[in-house]
Amino acid sequence: QEFIARFAKIYTPIICLLAVLITVVPYFLVADYRFADWLYRGLVFLVIGCPCALVISIPLGYFGGIGAGSRQGILFKGSVFLDLMTQLKTVVMDKTGTLTKGVFRVQEVKPVGIDAAELARLTAALESKSTHPVATAIIEYARVHGGDNDYESVPVEGVEEITGHGLRGRVDGKELLAGNAKLLRKFNVSFDEALTQIPYTVVMTAIDGKFTGYFTIADEVKPDAADAVRRLQADGIRTVMLSGDKGAVVEAVANQVGVDEWHGDLLPEDKVKQVERLQAGQAANPKAKLAFVGDGVNDAPVVALADVGMAMGGLGSDATIETADVIIQNDEPAKIATAVAIGRATRRIVWQNITLSLVVKAIVLVLGAGGVATM
Repeated sequence: QEFIARFAKIYTPIICLLAVLITVVPYFLVADYRFADWLYRGLVFLVIGCPCALVISIPLGYFGGIGAGSRQGILFKGSVFLDLMTQLKTVVMDKTGTLTKGVFRVQEVKPVGIDAAELARLTAALESKSTHPVATAIIEYARVHGGDNDYESVPVEGVEEITGHGLRGRVDGKELLAGNAKLLRKFNVSFDEALTQIPYTVVMTAIDGKFTGYFTIADEVKPDAADAVRRLQADGIRTVMLSGDKGAVVEAVANQVGVDEWHGDLLPEDKVKQVERLQAGQAANPKAKLAFVGDGVNDAPVVALADVGMAMGGLGSDATIETADVIIQNDEPAKIATAVAIGRATRRIVWQNITLSLVVKAIVLVLGAGGVATM
């Protein structure tokens, strides 16, 4: 549409001028000049030359592309984002909820100096103050294995959620930490560093400054994740995975889905820095665009920073969905590649429309000026 707006600034005055010349100039060249005949030819030329075919066909092409996306469960918040999909050179994806299902299950509990059921009960009481998928997994486990005393009856106060680390609070009168290795290091709690190499999400716990065991929690890779990555790579798009999970977990998922690059142990601000780094690497080519696909509330800043922000609409947080330019309603990562395909098909059809419009106009303009084509 911007192209046509620039084109029309030059095209329309030229057509108007030529229509006037077709009416007037033959007076000096033609022996049996009749003003009415040449005025009619000039008017035919003017009508045929009107850029309405271009002005109508281009927006309709994009409306068609947006409609095609909707049928596939992809919402484009405007035709500009449909067009930007054709310029993507890098797609950055969050791990949890984007390439994995985001539905966690506790695999095992390893208590240290405490009963497993009691550890599950206390930890679930603290995690009940969080909406994170990992918290949900521990709560579900406690409901089944928490013993006779329900976690909901445990008094919890002073809960602090430390971004990228975990939770801290007073549970049943004791200070409880539940989170990753960074959380325990932050509060100087000693633990076996070998736990950081477990290829699962590990929630470590400490009561009153003493390590009391851990939960191993696994997420499942979405069945179409690897296919999504392959399709993007086949389109010449580089794939990058960013995650706040520990490196061992992220590496296992990266190997499974086949991304080109991955980074783990990232805080929300670290994700922003990674996206800025990738954008800087593409700066030499101003037409090269970057998309970020995420679902969590922590992803909203990165979604806003990317050239094209994409959100998983099923599990995605309201903040991320509100910020995103493109929403995948059914949470299937393969739809990322489908969105690129729809964008490219739409652009191809729009340029076909432009070409056909100009060719038809050129033919009929000549016929109109020659008096063959009628109004």
